[in-house]
Amino acid sequence: MFQKFKKLLIKSSNDNWHEDFIVHLAKVLKPNVYVELGLYKCELFNRIIPHSKKLIGVDLSTDAGKYMKKTDKTTFYNMTTDECYLKLKEQNLKIDLLFIDANHSKESVKLDFDNYFNLVSDQGVILLHDGFPRNKKFTESGYCGDGYLAIKELTQEKDRYEMMTIPMHPGVTICRKRKNHLDWK
Repeated sequence: MFQKFKKLLIKSSNDNWHEDFIVHLAKVLKPNVYVELGLYKCELFNRIIPHSKKLIGVDLSTDAGKYMKKTDKTTFYNMTTDECYLKLKEQNLKIDLLFIDANHSKESVKLDFDNYFNLVSDQGVILLHDGFPRNKKFTESGYCGDGYLAIKELTQEKDRYEMMTIPMHPGVTICRKRKNHLDWK
């Protein structure tokens, strides 16, 4: 039965389903601070604006910033994710919803996750993109890359957080810290 379900998911024609999913999640969670690593044309980022109080987008391409809707809630950092991490750490910023979608290499995904993990609030959510490539072609660097291998490694650590990947191309992995299951306890 699962194999039939898996085939159905893999054949999905809407490769951008994850954007609708993330927007819905932001609409429900209403994060105070949303950070997106890797913006491309800011399509997802701009859709999150109504649902968050402060939004930070990071991309190496100056073109990405041209697509960002300019509001008093949005900030564009034209820098590496490492440089941005240091800047946000210095500001003692706490992130409620983080979307990691910058460099899709295994090393970069793992580094971004490890760097930003401590900036995420106790009840915050981390989303990682490209964890379920459709086929071998999509593991090339121009597509999902080998970032899915970082997610495979990260799921092995079960003490600090829990993770699950939605098994539908290109994949979204959801991560939640284990520190406090209920914020009122």
